[in-house]
Amino acid sequence: MSDFEGLRALVTGGASGIGRATAELLAARGARVAVLDLDVSSVGEPLLAHRADVTDDASVRAAVADAAAALGGLDILVNNAGVGAQGTVEDNDDAEWHRVMDVNVVGMVRVARAALPALRRSSHAAIVNTCSVAATAGLPQRALYSATKGAVYALTLAMAADHVREGIRVSCVNPGTVDTPWVGRLLDAAPDPAAERAALQARQPTGRLVRAAEVAAAVAYLASPLSGAVTGTSLAVDGGMQGLRLRPAAR
Repeated sequence: MSDFEGLRALVTGGASGIGRATAELLAARGARVAVLDLDVSSVGEPLLAHRADVTDDASVRAAVADAAAALGGLDILVNNAGVGAQGTVEDNDDAEWHRVMDVNVVGMVRVARAALPALRRSSHAAIVNTCSVAATAGLPQRALYSATKGAVYALTLAMAADHVREGIRVSCVNPGTVDTPWVGRLLDAAPDPAAERAALQARQPTGRLVRAAEVAAAVAYLASPLSGAVTGTSLAVDGGMQGLRLRPAAR
């Protein structure tokens, strides 16, 4: 497909995982793509690498401006940078709540705020935020993470309403548990990594973790000019975790 031919895209958290898969897919489908991340040492052509810390407004503004200049404008923003957190409301102190909120929620605000002037000049402007099934389903031991993703979901709807008349579409993807480096580190830290992986797989009706490429395909759908009537939408990519209620498997 070449539906992104001639378009310019910016992907945050694009050096690995969902972000990297998305950046590479958009590039394969014709876009010129810049990646923003804390560590861009692994990013090479055809992707353009720009270092940025989404918790630092000056860093974000400089990186977005540099990326837009290098690309010759901006049509698509994929707001993907984020961090994880575990535990109930008792398990993380105030500093950790502020840190994760700063990355996962305010970080998206900073990037969008910096990108909007360039997006307003595009005829095919779209923002896609990476949300999570944690925004719409109660998951154990994910209080802080779920709170941030609930905020991302609400933020997506508000942004869609604010910018639709400017021709900027805003939607989000809601992945289930994705087989990414972060999840790999989470599994490695578990007392029994194999048992933990099996538990994560079992809670998704498909019986397996979501692949980063599958989330990337959903992001591309929402960002594509072919989806011009799609805005204010959350697209679940969760192996049926949110919507399906299966009977126990027959023994």
